[in-house]
Amino acid sequence: MAVYREYDRGLDSRLLHEALYAGAIIRFRELEAMRALAAASRTFIERFLSPHHPTEIHRHFEEQALAAILSAAQREFANTVEIKHLWQTLLTEVGLDPSATARDRLILRFQPPHPRGARREWARSTATVSFHRDSWGTNLYTQVNWWAPIYPITAGRTFAFYPKLFARPLANSSADFDIDDVVRRNREAPETVREGDLLPRLLEEVDPRDALPVTIDPGEVIAFSAQHAHVGIQNHTDYTRISLDTRTLQIQDHIAGRGARNVDGRARWIAFGMFRRVSDGRPLPEVLGVEPMARFDGPWPS
Repeated sequence: MAVYREYDRGLDSRLLHEALYAGAIIRFRELEAMRALAAASRTFIERFLSPHHPTEIHRHFEEQALAAILSAAQREFANTVEIKHLWQTLLTEVGLDPSATARDRLILRFQPPHPRGARREWARSTATVSFHRDSWGTNLYTQVNWWAPIYPITAGRTFAFYPKLFARPLANSSADFDIDDVVRRNREAPETVREGDLLPRLLEEVDPRDALPVTIDPGEVIAFSAQHAHVGIQNHTDYTRISLDTRTLQIQDHIAGRGARNVDGRARWIAFGMFRRVSDGRPLPEVLGVEPMARFDGPWPS
């Protein structure tokens, strides 16, 4: 099956989001702002990790030191004015209205190689993300995810979609997932937050043959609904994968109840607090008049 729908500049914001909510994974190949963002991201990380090449950084540090260095890089990157400006420019280039769009922070993501059979100490800055839907954790079905590689990737160092599962209910632990507690502990005592705390878990087997790896080029970006099931592929190559990801939300679509259909999510909270309005940086909870982590008591899908 085809993994991507190619972006057409005649696809306005409304049609773009209707397609995303229906399960399209949209590939943007010719965005000037994305090419500029990828180049600026490479410049940033090559300066930060100098004299080592970023995709070979794992060869020069033991695991804990590497995790600390990459965590520092993520923090500085997220606060870089040029990067923020380029990302806003990209959203405008694809037709999103900054005053009607909320966004999460742009994350610089690292995935060092994981030798087969080796045991690795878990760290957030170097983790491979387990199978999930973002909607299991955020409870936001208007949410759209964006992902882009910074250096070339292969099927051995990327992540994979399970498009066949977009509308199929899956057994999962979202009913027991407390994102409010995770956020609080991450703020007050981050050392207590472990890998299994960060995402609801899949509670059934899925066929790994249905996984479709993402292999787009640097300078390209994909957008997809938070409802899409996806998983990080264990990196058994010789190079660290470096990529960008973030999330956006159309404010009026959320207010109107538009978005992907919830087929299996039962989260107790809605994670409004991770978003800010693009135009002025105002927190989305203030815009909507809600709590950053708003309690949700259903109804859930039957």
